[in-house]
Amino acid sequence: MNWSEEHSTIIAGLDLGTTKVCAAIAEQVAERPPRIIGVGQHPSEGIQRGAIVDAEKTVHAIGEAVRQAELMAGVEIDSVYAGISGEYIASLNSTGMVAVGGEGGWIGVQDRARVLAAAGVVKVPFDREVLHVLPQEFAVNGQRGILDPVGMYGVRLEASVHVVTSSIAAVRNICHSILRAGVDVRGVVLGALASSYAVLSEDERQMGACLLDIGGGTTDVAVFVGKGLRHSGNVGLGGHNVTNDIGVGLRTTRAEAEQAKCAGSPSETVALIVEARMEEILALTRKQVYTALPNAALGAGIVLTGGGAQITGAVALAERVFNMPVRLGESSGFEGAAELASPSYATVLGLLLYGMEQQEGKNQTEAQELVEDSFDSVFGRVKRWLQPRD
Repeated sequence: MNWSEEHSTIIAGLDLGTTKVCAAIAEQVAERPPRIIGVGQHPSEGIQRGAIVDAEKTVHAIGEAVRQAELMAGVEIDSVYAGISGEYIASLNSTGMVAVGGEGGWIGVQDRARVLAAAGVVKVPFDREVLHVLPQEFAVNGQRGILDPVGMYGVRLEASVHVVTSSIAAVRNICHSILRAGVDVRGVVLGALASSYAVLSEDERQMGACLLDIGGGTTDVAVFVGKGLRHSGNVGLGGHNVTNDIGVGLRTTRAEAEQAKCAGSPSETVALIVEARMEEILALTRKQVYTALPNAALGAGIVLTGGGAQITGAVALAERVFNMPVRLGESSGFEGAAELASPSYATVLGLLLYGMEQQEGKNQTEAQELVEDSFDSVFGRVKRWLQPRD
């Protein structure tokens, strides 16, 4: 067995968008940057605004995208991290508190898990389920602003979290379609959260950044402050609305309207149509952000991703609407992915990075638990040695 076979990790991501279904496979070997080894995509005719409207077409598109990626990578995958977005997603912020259970008051991974579970207990309608419980910050004995409490001393542990919920039907339909295409689902991930892994730096999260993922059917919003996700939501408009407007305004076919939009037609009429709809989308997202977070300090500005972010003039228009710096979110951190740096691939690449973090976190937790068990064992023996004997 060579080094790559012995120490490599294979992760696969699947982005189910309104425009396309895209699959990507990455390999990580030892401490090297992850490398993209396979990519496949197929037109998405069975998905609208984040929801499956034609199961057979969706299963076919997933199967084709996965097979293309496997053929390019030369490996077969058995599971994927799948992205979910659209109007079936909702979120809220919550808090929880627990007493530290470890002997001596030292906070362990189990205490962290317990307080996150407590904070994630929220009332949701019967037709919804919790998708993510994402930590924002912890507090130990009232001291706030702690990013990771493990290893600290205290008697009271609190957590502030961002809870993302989804329609049960939407998640079940997505998972069932993926399973029918012959692949298992390792995890379902909020699309905007996944995109943030690919295009936002740790400094930008800390300073405060708003990610706008402008897809075909919807625009997803994610606001990070102090490294934590503070707000996530969506607006039910996207790039397809721009295309439709052009088609109606010019009385032309959808294909010709799409070409005029993507090519940046020099026609003044097209420019005015595109600007009007894009300004509406951006104004609605701005209203949502500042309604949810009236005092949001977005020191890193706005980052645009998704296919709609590449519409000519989108960055300049967003700078005008938000009155702050705006940049295109181009993916980085991979080997062999120069052609995938486009904002339209941010979600699928982010799913790969998310999956790798989950795997790494699982390994670290297991290692930390072993250390704590060993410490408890040694500490117990020391106490017995010090106890007076009869």
